[in-house]
Order: sequence, then structure tokens, then C-alpha cells
Amino acid sequence: MTTSTQTRPRPSARSAVIPDEPVLRRLALMTGLNSFGNGLFFPVSVLYFTHICGIGATRVGFGLTLAGLFGVAAGVPAGRAADRWGSRRVIAALWLGCGVASAGYSLVHGYAGFLVAAICFGALNQSSWGVKGALFADVLPAATRVEARGYLRMVTNATMGLGGAIGAVALQLDTRGAYVALILFDAATYVIPAVLVRTLPLNASALAERGADGRADTPSESRWRAVRDLPYLAVTVLNAVTTLQFSLLEVGMPLWIAENTEAPRWSIALVMIVNCVLVALLQVRATRGASDVAGAVRAMGRAGLLLGASCVVFALSSGLSPLWAVAVLAAGAVVQVFGEVLSSAGGWTLGYELADSRAHGVYQGVFSSGSAAAMMAGPALITLTAVGHGFAGWAFLAALFATAGLAVGPAVRWAQRDGEWRGERAA
Repeated sequence: MTTSTQTRPRPSARSAVIPDEPVLRRLALMTGLNSFGNGLFFPVSVLYFTHICGIGATRVGFGLTLAGLFGVAAGVPAGRAADRWGSRRVIAALWLGCGVASAGYSLVHGYAGFLVAAICFGALNQSSWGVKGALFADVLPAATRVEARGYLRMVTNATMGLGGAIGAVALQLDTRGAYVALILFDAATYVIPAVLVRTLPLNASALAERGADGRADTPSESRWRAVRDLPYLAVTVLNAVTTLQFSLLEVGMPLWIAENTEAPRWSIALVMIVNCVLVALLQVRATRGASDVAGAVRAMGRAGLLLGASCVVFALSSGLSPLWAVAVLAAGAVVQVFGEVLSSAGGWTLGYELADSRAHGVYQGVFSSGSAAAMMAGPALITLTAVGHGFAGWAFLAALFATAGLAVGPAVRWAQRDGEWRGERAA
């Protein structure tokens, strides 16, 4: 278990837009470029597969779910590879693979080709999430690591939203050529960061532990400990429950608004816009109160309660007039955003601080695989509960979020006791 004892420098006004640290500026460039490409293609991808490639929507959904399973399975081995060969080297290889697999979508003309491309991309992309967490541990100072992730999330939201707006042009043209252009541009936004990431310098702690090449001499007892570290797995599961909120927004809200409320269809976009804008404005600030374990536990508890409250507010939009339904949905979206930024900040801190610093790759792989599994199962769960059973379903989700958030405290105390025991044994 690691602890952060350094005092965080107070950020300047300028750093709220352009960070002062050269490493963070480079990470922001890579993140913004890749997120812009994702924003171009992801919102139109289903229409490309169904309308242009002629694949049924159900078969597309099955293929993407299957790809998600491969991604969950690949997370931990990819993390172990990062520990062994260095996070920069491994994530560069994964991003290059993502670029090739993404470009492969342009060659899809049938279901077999779609499955091959989707599975390759899903396995490589989702396994890169944990390796990216290990990369941040290697190149960012521990004292500012979580706040830096908040800044990078702000960049992600802003650039993905911009990409989505430009990608709407392809929807209007609705030709294979327009979609293929977006696919190839998106592929390039993986390849360029894959080249740039090798130039990032390691931080002082990583240099001391790993040497200039970033390879860890991990003790044998730590190499796979994350997969049997029960307290850490408990925190991972609780964090994964909070990530169900993303399926709630992306899948549940459009269906809920369209099928169970009198709100106009444009309110679906309103909820997403409120989310993107407020996350960009609030995420960095939210990290400043969750930069240590105690702050992260408080943030997760509050996040669970806020996410639960947002479910209740969303449920109240049913049966109202269009105007009032829109007002209630917007209010619910605001409450949900506060829960989202707190849960993200708290989760990042706990994912790092409760991990064995000698095996960050495997630990971050486990943590990200938990989130990936929740996001894969989320659409079915949200549809079955909130969309399928109305207020009762929303109440179940509210209780689930609140329970998960409040349970983080006991799970973290268990992990801390386990960490102290490990330290005594190692001594």
C-alpha cells in the first residue's frame, strides 16, 4: 500500500486551462487527440455497422458485448505485461494495435469481419485502460496524480464533445466514404499517441524502483497478488457499481425519456450536454478533496448518496407535463454530475493508494477490469430495472448506489489492515 505525504502545490489560474507541468501537457495533447477521434466515430458507429455494413442491430449488440468480454479478460495480463516490460512500451503496443483494429472497421462488409475487428479492438482498447493507470503512476508525481487525472478527464470531455459535433456531418452525408474517413482519422489518433508516449520521462519514484527502461523487478509474491487481494477486490467491486452510472446516462436515460416521460426527444441531448459541461467544470476541483485515502472514502460515500438521489429525481419525471419533465430531468442530471465527479476522484485515489506499488500494472488492470465488467453488464441491468419497472426499478438502483458508496469505508479499512500486515511480513 502506498501513501502520499508530499504537499500538493497550489495550482495557478493558468494551469486550469494549460497545465504547468510538461509531462501533463504532453499527456493532455495525446488524450485530447485520441478523445477527439473517438468522439468523431463512436456516436455514429452503430449506424455505420447497421446501415452501411448491413448488420442487424441485435447482432451488432451481441458482437460488441462479446468484444467487451475479451476486453475484461485481457485487462490483468496486460497489466502484468506493463509491470514486466514497462508501461510506456506496453501501452504504445496496445495503442498501435487499437489503431490497426480500428482501421479494420473500414474493411467490414459482413458479420464475420465485424466480429474479428470488434473483438481485436475491444480486447486491446479495454486492456489499455489499466495500463494507462500504471502509466500515470510511472510518469506523474504522486502528489498531483489524481488532480492530473481530473484535468485529463476534463480534456477528454471537451474534445470528445467537439469530435461528436463534427462527426454529425457524416450522419448527414450518410455515405460509406464519409464514415470510412472518420474511421481512418480515429485510427490515426491511436497511432500518434503510441509514438509520443515513448518520449514521456519517468517520475523520480518510478526511476528509483524501475530504472530508466521502466521495467519492474517485481517480487514473485507481488506479481499476481492483485487477483487474490480480497480487500482490494472488494473496493474494486464497489467502485465498479458506481460506474453503472455511465450506462444509466448512455442507455437508460434515452430509453426512459422516450418511453416513460412526456419530455421532448431533445431533452436526451440536454441531459448529455449538462453532464459534459459540468464534468469539465467540476472534475479537477472534485479531486482536491479526495487526494488521500480518507478524503477518497468521504468522496465515495457522498457520491453513492448523490447518485442514489439522482435516481429518485429521474424517476419523478414520469407523468409530468413536458415542461416540468424537462426541468426535473435537468435537475437530476445536475445531482448525478456531482456524484460522478466525486466517485471518479475517489476511485482514482483508492485504485492507486491501496495497490502494491511494486505491481501497479496488475493492480490497475484489476481495477479497470472491474469497471469494464460493470459497463458491459450495465445496459442490461439498467434496462431491466429503471426502464422496465419504473419507480421500483429506480428505487433499486438508488439503494444500490447508496449502499456501494457507504460500503467503501469498511472495505478500505479492511484493505488498510491487510496492507499493514503485508508490510510487517515484508519487514
